[in-house]
Amino acid sequence: MIENIRLSFQGIWSHKMRSFLTMLGIIIGIAAIIAIVSTIKGTNEQIKENLIGSGDNTVTVSLYQGDWEYDMSAGVPDGVPAISEEMLDSIKDTDKVEDVSAFYKRQDYDNIFYKNVSLAGGYLYGIEQNYLDTCDFILREGRGFDKEDYKKQRKVALLDSDSEQTLFQGESAVGKTIEIKGEPYVVVGIVTKSKTFEPVINSVEDYYTYMQESSGAVYVPKVTWPIIYQYDEPENVILRVKSTDDMTRVGKKTADLLNENLSVSDDTMKYKAEDLLEQAKEIQELSDSTNSMLIWIAGISLLVGGIGVMNIMLVSVTERTSEIGLKKALGARKGIILGQFLTESAVLTSLGGIFGVIIGIILAQVISKVSDMPVAISIPAAVGAVVFSMLIGIIFGMLPSYKAANLNPIDALRHE
Repeated sequence: MIENIRLSFQGIWSHKMRSFLTMLGIIIGIAAIIAIVSTIKGTNEQIKENLIGSGDNTVTVSLYQGDWEYDMSAGVPDGVPAISEEMLDSIKDTDKVEDVSAFYKRQDYDNIFYKNVSLAGGYLYGIEQNYLDTCDFILREGRGFDKEDYKKQRKVALLDSDSEQTLFQGESAVGKTIEIKGEPYVVVGIVTKSKTFEPVINSVEDYYTYMQESSGAVYVPKVTWPIIYQYDEPENVILRVKSTDDMTRVGKKTADLLNENLSVSDDTMKYKAEDLLEQAKEIQELSDSTNSMLIWIAGISLLVGGIGVMNIMLVSVTERTSEIGLKKALGARKGIILGQFLTESAVLTSLGGIFGVIIGIILAQVISKVSDMPVAISIPAAVGAVVFSMLIGIIFGMLPSYKAANLNPIDALRHE
C-alpha cells in the first residue's frame, strides 16, 4: 500500500498540470460545499444565540391556554394551585437545574406611573428574593430587596434600565416614588443583566423575530403582589440550568411536574416551557430546503469531477499499457494492478478534497467579511469532505483499474 501511494504521488507529480486540471472539479465541489455548510452552521448558531441571548441558560415555565400564555386579565382560573416550597424544592432537585424561582408577571398598559408619565406596555414582576440571582441580574444603582422588605411587606420597587429611561427620562430614579395601580412604591434600585446582549439584526424580518417591544420592567416583592392584584393568582417559574442544551429537557420536565397538580376543567390549560431551542430549530428548518438545494448543486461539480478522474485514469491506463503487461509477465496478479490504479485515483481525489477544504474555509471567511454573514467551520464536515472525495476516486477509478487489471499481458507487451 505504501509503495502504491509513493508511485501515485510520483505519477501525479510527473503530470502536474494534467493532475491539477483533473482535481479542479473535486476542488470546486468540495470548496463550495464547505463554504455553504460553514455559512449554514454560522447562521444557525446566530439564530440560536439571538433567541437564547447572552447565555444565562434560563427557562421560563408559564400557564398556557392553548397556544397562548394565559391572560390574567380574564380572571383567575380555578384548579390552579399555588406553587409550594416543596414543589420548588422538587424542581431544584431535577438533574442539571442550578437554581429556581417562582414569580408573578403581568404586562401593564395604564397602571404604572411616575407623575404624568406612564410605563405603557411595560412588565410588572412580583419576585422572590433569589429571582435576581436566578436570572443573572446585577445592581447598577441603589440596593436590592432584603429580608425585611419581604417580612414587613414594604412597597419598594426595582427598575430595569428601559423602565428607568421611560419613566424618569434621564432623571435619577432611586428614592423616587412611582404609582402602581394607585399604590405608592419607592424605587430602591436599578438592575441590569450581568451580560448584555443585542441580537444581530440583518433584515426587517429579523427585527420582528428577535426584538420584543417593551417599555421596560418593574420588580416588586412577591409578598406585595396581593396588594396590587389578587391572592390566588397563578405563578410562573424560572429555572437556570447548567447548559443551553439542557434547556428543552429540563423545561419540559418542570412543566410536567407542575401539571400533575392541576385540576382544571379546560384541557387546553397547562403549564408549558418557553422552548427557545425549539423555536431556533423551527427558524433554522425554514432555510434548510434552500440550503439543501445549494449543497446538491455543489455536489453536481463533484460528479463532473469524478467523471474527469475516470477519464484521465483511462488515459493513464492506455499510456501505461506496456508497463502493465511487463508487470503481469513478471507475475503481478490482477489484485496488485487493480490496487495500484485505485490507489492512484484515490490519492488524486483526496488531494483535491484537501485543497477544496482549504479553499472552502478561505471562501467562507471572505463571504463573512463581504456580506456580514456569520460562519462557523465544521470539522466533521471538513473530514467528511476529504473522505467523500476519496470515495469518489475509488468509485470512478474502478472502471479504469478493472480495465488495467484485465489486460492480456501479451497484447499489453505488444502495445506501442
